[in-house]
Amino acid sequence: MIDVKLPAALASECGGARHLDVDARPGATLADVLDQVAAAHPRLGRRLRDEAGKLRRYVNVYIGDEESRRLQGLATPVDGRDIQILPSIAGG
Repeated sequence: MIDVKLPAALASECGGARHLDVDARPGATLADVLDQVAAAHPRLGRRLRDEAGKLRRYVNVYIGDEESRRLQGLATPVDGRDIQILPSIAGG
């Protein structure tokens, strides 16, 4: 079971939940986990990935302690590690 942690800014897209439990099979990738999240919470899925299925540029996803873009992106095996999703915040 993978724990997907969400910030308050995204919790509204899945009924206020700040943690989602995803049953990931052995060998599952980040894309597999996000597919399950999107199937259960379509609005959240659209906030995380674009129409081509790529992570939106303002969404940062950490697998364990490492940012997914520094690994293999959506092809990164999750290997039972927790996932944290953090949207970029801009100000000005």
